[in-house]
Amino acid sequence: MNKKYKISSAQFNYQYGDQIHFPYSIASILAYALEDEDIKKSFSLEKTFVFRDKIDEYVERCADSDILLCSCYVWNWNITTYLAKRVKEINPKCLVIFGGPQVPGLKRTTSHASSDTFFEEHGYVDIVVHGEGELTLKDLLLEFIGNKNYKNIKGIQTKDFTSPPQERIKDLEMLPSPYLTELVWHLSEPQEGVKYIASWETNRGCPFKCTFCDWGSATNASVRKNSVDRLYKEIEWFSDNKIPYVDCCDANFGIYKNRDHGLAKKLKEEKLRTGYPEKIRPAWVKASSERIIPIAKELQSADLLRAVTLAVQSLDTNVLKIIERKNIKFDKFSDLAKKFRDNDITTYTEFILGLPGETVESFKNNMEEIASLFPRPAVYIYNCGVFPNAPMNANEYKEKYDIKMIKSPIFLAHSSIHDRGMVEYEDIVVGASSFTKEDLIQKYLYGWMIQSFHSLGIFEFISKFYNKKYGLEYVNFYSSFLDYCKQDETGLFSEEYKKITEYIENGYNGGGWNHHDPDLGDIYFPFEEATWLRFTKNKETLFNETSKFLNFVEKQNDFNTESQILTELINFQLFILTMQDDERQVKSEKFKYDWKNYYSNEEETQLKNYNKKYFYKNQVIEEDKILKGYKIVWYGRGSKKYKIDPVDLSEKTTMIDKQEKIELISVGAGGV
Repeated sequence: MNKKYKISSAQFNYQYGDQIHFPYSIASILAYALEDEDIKKSFSLEKTFVFRDKIDEYVERCADSDILLCSCYVWNWNITTYLAKRVKEINPKCLVIFGGPQVPGLKRTTSHASSDTFFEEHGYVDIVVHGEGELTLKDLLLEFIGNKNYKNIKGIQTKDFTSPPQERIKDLEMLPSPYLTELVWHLSEPQEGVKYIASWETNRGCPFKCTFCDWGSATNASVRKNSVDRLYKEIEWFSDNKIPYVDCCDANFGIYKNRDHGLAKKLKEEKLRTGYPEKIRPAWVKASSERIIPIAKELQSADLLRAVTLAVQSLDTNVLKIIERKNIKFDKFSDLAKKFRDNDITTYTEFILGLPGETVESFKNNMEEIASLFPRPAVYIYNCGVFPNAPMNANEYKEKYDIKMIKSPIFLAHSSIHDRGMVEYEDIVVGASSFTKEDLIQKYLYGWMIQSFHSLGIFEFISKFYNKKYGLEYVNFYSSFLDYCKQDETGLFSEEYKKITEYIENGYNGGGWNHHDPDLGDIYFPFEEATWLRFTKNKETLFNETSKFLNFVEKQNDFNTESQILTELINFQLFILTMQDDERQVKSEKFKYDWKNYYSNEEETQLKNYNKKYFYKNQVIEEDKILKGYKIVWYGRGSKKYKIDPVDLSEKTTMIDKQEKIELISVGAGGV
């Protein structure tokens, strides 16, 4: 029997807690290739390299490899190129093949290479695969065991030639499932204490052309679907194999309402049968509408879903035009958020910081609009990354909007501080014709405040009080907070302000965005979440600091709020937060004003002097302080575990379910 050719492969990733992704991309392209009998009998497959701390071991494993397949994206580019270079040094005959979204497309300039100069800078790479890889890899492997003349294979590039593009795969049914064939398990290396999580395609393609995204350019506009039969079987596979988490890789889950509703039902059915998968994270259809409510409710009813995305990226019409993004109108967005809330579905929205066309004022206007929205989705704000194959990275686009970029260490929120290996980088925008780096720093500060203090709730209803009573705009309230932090040199808030300003300066100077506070665990928290955790450790401390700040607000704006109201205002705000030092099963507190009605009824302009006692079930009970922080703002941010809205407060024991009634009465009898 002839010796088989040895295929090694790499799809490096980061661990999140005890979880890491299957090498789905590698498994998918190999699953199709292995349907060919000649390929199956001619090649042996080694375990795919995924663990970053094993890089030197992986290099040695390739000493006798015939082929090295590398799946490349922004989070693994440096370590993958390092691997390939080292392998080529010890094994020059190994055929090194690169593919994936980070490989530069034809005639497109990137920070690490253009396709024209790629092989000059990466001479250890033999072949680059452009576009979908299944058909091309099969052709490459057949030619490898044949004449090794690759010139007639479509969709590839070498230092000597570029072939015509490979046709798009029109029928996804021709592609076998890497799960149902068990190939992902064959390729996945067992690691003690590590659980594998799944990437999942129910469709492929994106009809949208947002300039900041490489999804549409990578998969073309047409959307192609996997069959329902295959998808149902894959769901059963996830369930039977106890896969804890499924990352849905669709660009627009929910775009096929009836089909995706059926998938949600099947996921629920399997979760109820085995307890798995525990969670699924879809990338929801960009133009979200109430059409997806039944899908979300189905997932939520089995505790599969944390939240639904109502992404906007920006609310400025000029910016949206520049980035070729079409959002629903803001008034409809507001109505939609309310409809989701009425159906008990938590939502979140996303903004991008550094989009061309955005100014300091337009960004502040964005923040004012989203802050004034009640009910409001949870808010996430990200830097504007520029991916190699995104339209924003085209030279003509960058020149038109004078886009300035820096190479920044990649930030992967909540990833482990351990076993990270070498640093990975991404390009982020730090300037454009509409803003300078100094402007961007200002925008980042307002984004931090809206996330930490408004969306995460520390000052949410305090700022709403000043807005309702005095007409103080939310952005101006937070401007007062900046003023206070600058003049108060020793307080909790000013110390945090110093930290955030140093963090932003370092980030936009290329130092990266990792933020590790050892008191909060062994992960990199987004700064706004770390701020929230530092401030909510102790109720008394936060009360005293907030009281001093509000005295400043009163003086700065010539307000004259009664001291009793201010005291109650702060107490009410802290009462509805999931404070870390409060382990009561049911939280209760007495107030002399009807805060619930004041905030729940937008038409109510007067704060009425009624004796009230409010109750609610504490959303996170956990003795381990680190884990409690994770549950509140990591796992629980999208589902708003960090606070309760006033409208959801109970005023009578009969409004809390029978199972908790006795416990509630015992808490209520003693008050706070």
